Amino acid sequence: VVMLTGDNKATASKIAVQLNLDGFVAEVAPQDKLAHIQDLQAKGERVAMVGDGINDALALSAADVGFAMGKGADVAIASADIALLGDSVAGVARAIVLSRLTLRNIYQNLAGAFAYNLLLIPVAAGVFYPVFQQLVNPVFAAMAMAASSVTVVLNANRLRNVSLDA
Repeated sequence: VVMLTGDNKATASKIAVQLNLDGFVAEVAPQDKLAHIQDLQAKGERVAMVGDGINDALALSAADVGFAMGKGADVAIASADIALLGDSVAGVARAIVLSRLTLRNIYQNLAGAFAYNLLLIPVAAGVFYPVFQQLVNPVFAAMAMAASSVTVVLNANRLRNVSLDA
């Protein structure tokens, strides 16, 4: 974690120590922030940028993921991928955790829907008709499809119970 700031070195140093950062670059102009991010990306790094001001807009838009502080400048919020609701840097960690949980939930829902359809579409198509001489009643097929949708919604709803407090 590196802090890029337009502030002077003394201020940046104090903040870097308080936040236990790996490093900092102070007195950086907006175009230099952009260049720093592009250099990291050229080296194959994935870059997340957190900013709140007009000076951060270029860097926020160039980063792989831009986080704007919710009470920041409108141009910073518009340039970022994610707008955080507060002014706490802890919101970044919460957003990352929530996004990973959401992505995992999407994969679970896709896998469940795929498995469900892989099993039940052949049944609905009459694959077992030659053996059992029975077809699926359309009412039961509709209920099964609704049950699939309800399962996806219930699985996604589990994210509401996730505690993101640090």
